[in-house]
Amino acid sequence: MVQKKNIVIERGAAHPLGATPDANGVNFSIFSENASGIELCLFDRHDDFHPFQTVKLDPGINHTFHFWHVYIRGLKAGTHYAYRVDGVYAPDQGHLFNRNKVVIDPYARGNTDELYDRGEACHDRDNITTSMRSVVIDEKKYDWEGDKPLNTPMKDSIIYEMHVRGFTKDDSSGVKHSGTFRGVVEKIPYLKKLGVTAVELLPVFEFDTKQVLKTMPDGTELKNYWGYSTVGFFAPVGRYCCKPEEGDHLNEFRDMVKAFHKAGIEVILDVVFNHTDEGNHKGPVLCFKAIDNAIYYHLVDGDKKYYMDYTGCGNTVNCNHPIVEKFITDCLAFWVNVMHVDGFRFDEGSVLSRGEDGRPLAHAPVIWNVELMDTFVNTKLIAEAWDAAGVYQIGSFPGYRWAEWNGRYRDDIRRFVKGDGGMAATVASKLSGSSDIYQHSRHTPLNSINFITCHDGFTMMDLVSYNEKHNFANGEDNRDGNDGNDSWNHGVEGATDDPGINEFRKREIKNFISILMLSQGVPMILGGDEFGRTQQGNNNTYCQDNKLNWFDWQLTEKNNDLLHYFTEMIKLRRSLSSLRRYSFYDGKAINSRGMRDIEWHGCRLLAPGWNDPECRVLAFTIASFVESEPDIHVMLNMSMENLDFEIPQIDTFEWLRSADTSLQSPQDIVDIRKANVIVEKSYNVKAHSSVILVSKAR
Repeated sequence: MVQKKNIVIERGAAHPLGATPDANGVNFSIFSENASGIELCLFDRHDDFHPFQTVKLDPGINHTFHFWHVYIRGLKAGTHYAYRVDGVYAPDQGHLFNRNKVVIDPYARGNTDELYDRGEACHDRDNITTSMRSVVIDEKKYDWEGDKPLNTPMKDSIIYEMHVRGFTKDDSSGVKHSGTFRGVVEKIPYLKKLGVTAVELLPVFEFDTKQVLKTMPDGTELKNYWGYSTVGFFAPVGRYCCKPEEGDHLNEFRDMVKAFHKAGIEVILDVVFNHTDEGNHKGPVLCFKAIDNAIYYHLVDGDKKYYMDYTGCGNTVNCNHPIVEKFITDCLAFWVNVMHVDGFRFDEGSVLSRGEDGRPLAHAPVIWNVELMDTFVNTKLIAEAWDAAGVYQIGSFPGYRWAEWNGRYRDDIRRFVKGDGGMAATVASKLSGSSDIYQHSRHTPLNSINFITCHDGFTMMDLVSYNEKHNFANGEDNRDGNDGNDSWNHGVEGATDDPGINEFRKREIKNFISILMLSQGVPMILGGDEFGRTQQGNNNTYCQDNKLNWFDWQLTEKNNDLLHYFTEMIKLRRSLSSLRRYSFYDGKAINSRGMRDIEWHGCRLLAPGWNDPECRVLAFTIASFVESEPDIHVMLNMSMENLDFEIPQIDTFEWLRSADTSLQSPQDIVDIRKANVIVEKSYNVKAHSSVILVSKAR
């Protein structure tokens, strides 16, 4: 080790946590309540085996309460660093201190893994030559060019869920920087044309992209593709950057956010605070285990060597411990204030409601603080309101402002479109913003994130092409993934050359997107559904970093009819304020034409089949309360026969056909100005079809 002569070691400050550079040096601060000593290892480069200097923090000087800190004058941004943390090694008491383990800073703005060996991180021996490195990054050096939050109202939001790498990794994407934040920037014009208002990115916090989960008989290595095992919570994934070794993590991510904002599109991050990549007692020591295991995790009473696993991922973060709560809120504030992120979706969000004893709390501090803090007043907050240990909080997640992934909406709409009977009343409730779930608790339709498909499960094309999951490529003998998909293959399992079946499947996809865009609440689309992306029946592609997950952009031409329909349905939703309400329908408000805010029908007007177990149809009329916008009338026929539906007759206006999913593209959905007038008093809706009419003054 060669000590640098131009640096001076000083006491430093306890706050802020992390590595904070200024004009004269860098302040380092890290929390550990139970450590007896800490060493800071400094490296010139990310791939140096040994530090140029190791700074041993003096407990009498560099220690304030439970914070260890040091200021190194003369040090600059771009320096790489890591920690050794010493203390009692007593696994049965929850303490795993071991100065042999070299670990990253939980507040690091960037990490590199050039030398990282996961296996070595699982052993007790010294891993200085195989550890991850954190890097000092000056987060203030960036020109936002006046960028401000878009603050798109939740009622106007249309969310597009996507994976940064998979979006452009395939050669068909045609981008220069495939699989990266910069590659996404190159495709923003496509998303703008589609009409979505926000992207929801699968995890972009640093995770172990090298970990081999399983090696298949043919030698194929399966790795963590989705990213739901966080290593660095303040650090963008190095693999998604073009120059991670230069510490350019923050700027490449911010370039992407700035470009999205210029296009009028918000950025929502899928975040994972419920568990970490350190796993159970057999997992690697990367960060929290070494720093203060007993603080950061829920441990088993009686033998704290083991972890409570409420997440199904090996460990559970102790989210409502004051220090961990601070860590979570500091992290979110960083992504909002420094990175200009517009919102978050919390994976297994119900874990955040668990107190230090593991039981759910009605007033969980971390949830309520995020809801009430001024920092997040305009930040979109979305919870996956369940966890793997049985807490299910759809409609009862703590707080009022949190929206929820509405799994009940997904399941009910799938069953209805598939043709299950007796669904009319249930579907009406879901179209109304899931009033059956949210209205009683003083919530609004905006608490419901409506979706048919998401990353976890079938794509929409697979939903209409497979009766069963086909997950053999995951190496678990098809045991993994959800068995209950409410899917229907329409006569053939998987891909087929039968034009009739293929037409039928596309019609069903159009039915799904029609219902989604007509529903009160906030719609979310799985990226690629708009052009028929397939995962070949695999409904759990967490480990498939290959063409099974990568977008095949050639499908935008092959299935241009689907893309056209999605684009026009999004345009229709954005043009009609009656589809984007703050409040539930009450059936009492009457517009200037004497129409109620909503009226429900079956094939006959005002005669919905609420109690008919064989009913597979639903129709409804939505009144406009904006004079320049039309009323709409919708007819949904999910039966196997063509049916005549009565149409409301009002003297002051006529009906135009905006969409009919049984028609060939582009006649299946048209601009209102080109729509055909419907003069008949009834409309023959084909089997498994949706029809949308809009009003026009006579």
